[in-house]
Parts: sequence; structure tokens; C-alpha cells
Amino acid sequence: MITAEELREQFDYDQETGVFTRRVRSSNCIKIGCVAGTLNSDGYLKFRVNNKRYFAHRLAWLYVHGVWPCAQIDHINGDRDDNRIANLREATCAENSRNSKKRRGGRCRLKGVYIQKHRFGAQIRMQGKNIYLGYYATEEEAHAAYVAAAEKEFGAFARAE
Repeated sequence: MITAEELREQFDYDQETGVFTRRVRSSNCIKIGCVAGTLNSDGYLKFRVNNKRYFAHRLAWLYVHGVWPCAQIDHINGDRDDNRIANLREATCAENSRNSKKRRGGRCRLKGVYIQKHRFGAQIRMQGKNIYLGYYATEEEAHAAYVAAAEKEFGAFARAE
């Protein structure tokens, strides 16, 4: 595994933009100063260091803090290729999933809301179980119940969208 010193010798990292640029040439087709990384199919930026692929957000953490993250790295704003250090934080698997965006599909457009028999239900998932928050007349009211519960239970990791 790469160390912070090796990473800093080979790359520059701009904490304001989250962009890595190359300080050395690793092959004939790579130029000094070019931006490192490509997006993978999940939307995360990855690039090679010493012939091994790494996620850019984990390398950003290593570059700034000098140690590998103990847990997962969460993108606070949910943008998987926004690797500014101010947008990254360590998180447990549960905390990281709490900060996820609404899943695609379903008939409701707001997170935490479902439709059953022409009513809007609100639910939140905690500790592997669905907790039902009641039925509401509108999708917005049900979503407001979800947001209140998420802020209470998840704190800084609550995501309303």
C-alpha cells in the first residue's frame, strides 16, 4: 500500500478543487502536470499509483492527513467525484448509507415516502429495520416527517434528498 510520502512525491493535490495532478511521468503517454484519474461506472474517480488502482477520495485523505482512513470516506454533498477535502469525512458503513441519495424508481419523488391505498406513508430505516412514521395527506407532509426523523436520528449524516 502506498504511503503519504510516496503519494506526495508523485502527485500534487489541490484541497480547494480536489484535483490531483502528476509530478512525475509514469509512462510515455502521461505528462507532468496532467490531471490524474478517470471516472468508474459508479461515478468515483480512480487512478493508478505504483501500478495499483486507488479511489481518489481515499488518496485525498491520505495526502492531507498522512494516514489511511480507518473507515469509509463519505462525500458530504453526495457528489462522488467531488474530492475536495472539505467534502470528505470518515464514516462507518451505516453513516455512509444514511447520507445516500433517494433510490431511483418508485412512484414517489421524495426520499422516505411511499404510496399505499392513495395515502402517503413515511418510513425510515434504522439498525436494519424499517420504522414507519405514519400516513399523511400529501407527499410533502410525509417527506417532512422523514426529514425530522432523519435529522433527529442521523444528525450530520441526514440527507433529505
